[in-house]
Amino acid sequence: MWYAVIDGQVWFETKSRSQKAVNLRRDPRITVMVEDGHTYDTLRGVSLEGTGEIVDDADLLWQVGVSIWERYNGPYTEDLSPLVEFMLHKRVAVRVDTERVRSWDHRKLGMDPIPLGGTTAEFL
Repeated sequence: MWYAVIDGQVWFETKSRSQKAVNLRRDPRITVMVEDGHTYDTLRGVSLEGTGEIVDDADLLWQVGVSIWERYNGPYTEDLSPLVEFMLHKRVAVRVDTERVRSWDHRKLGMDPIPLGGTTAEFL
């Protein structure tokens, strides 16, 4: 899930009729997680628990879309407007109101490096 951080809050966009949006309308509790690392000794991440508020506001959705674009693709310029518009078609913005944060960073454990292994190693 691509996300943006705007004014210290995590935002993402989703299709307005997606199962994610349906679930949030029914029950706003949410957990989002970002994790990085390929082996146990390099795992790090953060998990946020709270509520997700669907914001069906065109200006806020645009702000979220541009922020996500810049996070993953580079600086936004006006000539990219059609691409961001396409990305946001039939979508709503979701703001994560965080109530609890959990984080971990196995790099701090001082473990010896663990080699990549298993059947997926060749694809990493």
